[in-house]
Amino acid sequence: MLLLISPDGVEEALDCAKAAQHLDIVDVKKPDEGSLGANFPWVIREIRAAIPADKPLSATVGDVPYKPGTVAQAALGAVVSGATYIKVGLYGCSTPEQAVDVMRGVVRAVKDHRPDAFVVASGYADAHRIGCVNPLALPDIARRSGSDAAMLDTAVKDGTRLFDHLAPDVCGEFVRRAHDAGLLAALAGSVKTGDLGDLARIGTDIVGVRGAVCEGGDRNAGRVQPHLVAAFRAEMDRHVREHTVTVPAAS
Repeated sequence: MLLLISPDGVEEALDCAKAAQHLDIVDVKKPDEGSLGANFPWVIREIRAAIPADKPLSATVGDVPYKPGTVAQAALGAVVSGATYIKVGLYGCSTPEQAVDVMRGVVRAVKDHRPDAFVVASGYADAHRIGCVNPLALPDIARRSGSDAAMLDTAVKDGTRLFDHLAPDVCGEFVRRAHDAGLLAALAGSVKTGDLGDLARIGTDIVGVRGAVCEGGDRNAGRVQPHLVAAFRAEMDRHVREHTVTVPAAS
């Protein structure tokens, strides 16, 4: 599993840089603008300059409306600013067709500029609370649009977690559908260390966290702490090793 950490600004990105050996992807977002809130282009550029050159930079485009042109232009801004992973939260898309429409525009805008960029179609485990597309539809939306990965997060940050809205086995079905479509599967949403066993078991490719590695576990008021990143990674790797050992024995 790859570990994605989301600092909210340059100072936190410098803390991520101190823990660079423990994480795989640095993700730029603006938590006070939502689950996948977009940060400013200059912040993306500054964070790109603050972290090791070999560390991939991800940027969220926002919890977007159904406005394909607007979203495509925003996605282009993110990749021009230095991000190589572009995440789009399909917040305002109520049907798979709308979501595919948005993501096709994003894929074209991003890959026309940088063909090796990685596009992530993101939905929400608690989609029922905001009226957007069903979480299990995301892998097919990503496949049809030419995206590279499907992701689930939580839309409403009220203390509930990914597994509070979708049981681990349902998330496992999401991962299976993504893999069957040739995509990576990313899961986030107030993920804690206690969730890592299930995330490893179901074959998650990317785990996204913020609150779990922030002081006091607070994604808004807390700040990313390098020692918490290191501890989270150690626990994640332990579960991956255990799963790797146990799977052959069961087959």
